[in-house]
Amino acid sequence: MAAAVAVTRRINASLHVETTGNGAADGESRRDSAAAYSPAAKRINDAKDSDVWVAVQEGDMPGDSTQALLFRTMKIKGSILHPYRFVILLRLIAVIAFFIWRIRHRNHDGVWLWFMSMVGDVWFGFSWVLNQLPKLNPMKRVPDITAIRDQYECSTSGESKLPGIDVFVTTVDPVDEPILYTVNSILSILATDYPVEKYACYLSDDGGTLIHYEAMFEVANFAKLWVPFCRKHCIEPRAPENYFGVKKQPYMGSMQEEFMSDHRRVRREYEEFKVRIDSLFNTIYQRSEAYNSKNTKQDGVKATWMADGTQWPGTWIEQAENHRKGQHAGIVKVILNHPSHKKQLGPPASIDNPFDFSNVDMRLPMLVYLSREKRPGYNHQKKAGAMDAMLRVSALLSNAPFLINFDCDHYINNSQAFRAAMCFMLDPRDGQNTAFVQFPQRFDDVDPTDRYANHNRVFFDGTMLSLNGLQGPSYLGTGTMFRRAALYGMEPPRWRADTIKVISKAKEFGQSTLFINSMIDGVNQELSITPIFLEESVNNELSTLMTCAYEDGTPWGRDVGWVYNIATEDVVTGFRMHRQGWRSIYCSIEPAAFRGTAPINLTERLLQVLRWSGGSLEMFFSHSNAFLAGPRMQHLQRIAYLNMSTYPIVTIFILAYNLFPVMWLISEQFYIQRPFGPYILYLVIIIAMIHVIGMFEVKWAGITLLDWCRNEQFYMIGATGVYPTAVFYMVLKLITGKGIHFRLTSKQTEACSNDNFADLYVVRWVPLLIPTIAVLVVNVAAVGVAIGKAATWGLFTEQAQHAMLGMVFNVWILVLLYPFALGIMGQWGKKPAILFILQLMSICSVAIMYITFRVPNTLQTGQKLQLLLVKRN
Repeated sequence: MAAAVAVTRRINASLHVETTGNGAADGESRRDSAAAYSPAAKRINDAKDSDVWVAVQEGDMPGDSTQALLFRTMKIKGSILHPYRFVILLRLIAVIAFFIWRIRHRNHDGVWLWFMSMVGDVWFGFSWVLNQLPKLNPMKRVPDITAIRDQYECSTSGESKLPGIDVFVTTVDPVDEPILYTVNSILSILATDYPVEKYACYLSDDGGTLIHYEAMFEVANFAKLWVPFCRKHCIEPRAPENYFGVKKQPYMGSMQEEFMSDHRRVRREYEEFKVRIDSLFNTIYQRSEAYNSKNTKQDGVKATWMADGTQWPGTWIEQAENHRKGQHAGIVKVILNHPSHKKQLGPPASIDNPFDFSNVDMRLPMLVYLSREKRPGYNHQKKAGAMDAMLRVSALLSNAPFLINFDCDHYINNSQAFRAAMCFMLDPRDGQNTAFVQFPQRFDDVDPTDRYANHNRVFFDGTMLSLNGLQGPSYLGTGTMFRRAALYGMEPPRWRADTIKVISKAKEFGQSTLFINSMIDGVNQELSITPIFLEESVNNELSTLMTCAYEDGTPWGRDVGWVYNIATEDVVTGFRMHRQGWRSIYCSIEPAAFRGTAPINLTERLLQVLRWSGGSLEMFFSHSNAFLAGPRMQHLQRIAYLNMSTYPIVTIFILAYNLFPVMWLISEQFYIQRPFGPYILYLVIIIAMIHVIGMFEVKWAGITLLDWCRNEQFYMIGATGVYPTAVFYMVLKLITGKGIHFRLTSKQTEACSNDNFADLYVVRWVPLLIPTIAVLVVNVAAVGVAIGKAATWGLFTEQAQHAMLGMVFNVWILVLLYPFALGIMGQWGKKPAILFILQLMSICSVAIMYITFRVPNTLQTGQKLQLLLVKRN
């Protein structure tokens, strides 16, 4: 995904989850929380956006529908939208006039350079149009939690008619993706405010490690305390590490005295839980050593043993045949069975039990651990392959009509998030044609200045709101709720000729009869999740669904499930759904629905963007090209996807412009365009207008000026180093036919307790840094040469003035690359003053060198001219 940055206050304040609860039964808790979503509360919250957004009516109600509307639609006020569009039109006219002027004033002294710059400018203009056209009609949609509660949940009986949800969490490595992140993600899911019997949680461990499996047992035990505690006291957020890490924890319940006591005890239990999680590596190793020393029949092979005395079927600590990473059998373990449909209130406080949960539902959702089969010689398709395996396994165990996926480092920050997504899926206007609801990605532990634009707020709160006014936002990999039917590759109801028929298409979904028979029920949103008894036949079928060969000869990975063979499987999967005619919705609520971690180290951040940009180019050169989308995709939506898949190409011209100043070191006069003055004036006007457009976007997207500036800076950093690498990789793939391998972004951090942002100052040198370092050096040298020219030729000479005008461009590039320069300084980056001193010394050194070597030549040239004049006289 291209650029980035965004919101600091929020748009859907009506979902501000500061619910009050009395810790009684669920019914009372729901009535209390519903008060927070009353019409009066909405009017107060909407006042925050009244200067930008205005409510509008969207869609028509079905003639026979008596349902209430479940979300509101808001558009930008005309007083902002119309000037915004007018400035865009003015800039388009200015760009066209600029091209006409350049063609009429061709530079005959350097035609090749003029032609190259014209090609570059044409691409800049074209890519700007691709980026700007989809932004002409931004729209936001606000879910109505009160309405969905009133319509689907009974406050007296506690009965819920909400549809089921399968929650998918993916992980690979307990080191690169620290296991503490994973367990907190699972705990937040188990504790979320959604009917317990209506959802199930699945953890896919693609590494097949025993530590993840045993960690889930620890999670299940701790959840028996954590989940009732959250329900009783209306805790937010419901990931314990993040909840206890907040310095100020405003209490939302009505039992302050009990809360203080419960809080203290639960925190102590959590600290002990973390110790057990941290010790799992040693526990498993010591247990395995003990079992191996007793077992003499292993012929020197050291197995990894489970707590029940059986060998772990997945990856062993000391890997052996059929127990290696990438070579092991499939595993499905149900950690927590599906709960009953009746509430189970907890016990009152006693001598043995200090917690009073007598009015709290103690049930926990279903929790399943799985690891698909891995065998050498198969392309396991990374995360997309794991998600498709989960899709099939969940169809036999819970078969919910909706599902939501998370990366292991993301947790539920707003316990109302599931209901918020359901507002769009169940809305009577066009909910049945909605394939997915995308939430923005919000991050913890980003440095206060957001040096590398980790928050991506220009993208999440600008671009995504714009696509919300079209067919919908693209799928962004995590924090997305799907309709199971859309993932099965089925067409939306508006394009579906008749009822769903899948039996006749059995070969498209594999050879599992149980799975194929489950598909009709899986798309029925009124069907309840029912407990499954794991008989031998079901276990055998589950094993079959996870085998490497199950997808052979089927459309899995292309027309069914998540899309394969591309780094950005998320964007392409969403593209496939939009191409079929589905729509999507962007939902941003406060507090943020989900939060996660982001790589704050420069190298890891660049590698992350490399994977995105490389995957975008792969998308363009694949069957998912926007030109091949078909008639069901809206025209502006097609343009948005075209922009997403071609934006890295602009690096060819940006890199050329940034390195062009090196010619000043060779030639005294070298101009792209003559006359130079009008050329500079055109550039200033065009660049100024794009910044005016940016200020409008800052206004309607609700982002800060710092967010916008960081986005501009990191775009230049990416365009000078990351995008050239992505283009190079793509060229190699087109020539050799071999796929592109992008390394998984590590979530591991160097941070210690004394410095939360220690990883920000760690320098990991990779070739990816070289192009940007070259641009930095060239522009520092160019500034020095410009100053040297002004000193040599005199400030008021034409050559010196042109050099100083060019220096403005070089200084601008240095400002944009400022975060990168701090990043490569490592620990010295803590003191930005050092960077300024170094740059100043470098510029002065270059200027002095220029004067030293050029002044004698200048004097000699002047003397020769005088001699010629004397001879002529």
